[in-house]
Amino acid sequence: MKLIAKLALLFVALVSVNSAVAQEKKPASPAAEAKGTINGAAITIKYNSPFVKGRQIWGSLVPYGQVWRAGANDATTFETSKAIKVEGKDLAAGTYSLFIIPQENGTATVIFNKEAKQWGAYKYNEKQDALRVTVKTKKVDKLAESLTYTITKTGVVLSWEKLEVPFTVK
Repeated sequence: MKLIAKLALLFVALVSVNSAVAQEKKPASPAAEAKGTINGAAITIKYNSPFVKGRQIWGSLVPYGQVWRAGANDATTFETSKAIKVEGKDLAAGTYSLFIIPQENGTATVIFNKEAKQWGAYKYNEKQDALRVTVKTKKVDKLAESLTYTITKTGVVLSWEKLEVPFTVK
């Protein structure tokens, strides 16, 4: 009987240790996906979602005036099943890497690059851009702790910290 009790206690201890180790290995920027349909085009955005964690994001972690991968780790990808218009400009069906250049003046350049598989923005090549559009950013009161993309009926919104980067899609 004592042996069974000791084995049961050992089993509980092992399960507890495995659970603790599994919790420690959660990614700092977990993979995420946003899906939606706009005017018949299926849109899928795949990204890694970093957290604010008390940091200053815009103008610091994400510098103004520099190309940013619009997420963490691999470059964010934007896929559309049909040709669309982004901010009134044509974008063919396909999969693109999505980059953003935030500016201190309340605007951002949203970039759709033909090289979909990239690590970050380290090998970003402007010559591979399929489309660039400039949008107005929006300061908000509510903190978005993790970076999130939302697909609406009329476009896409990137939310992180206390800033939104919206762009229209038709």
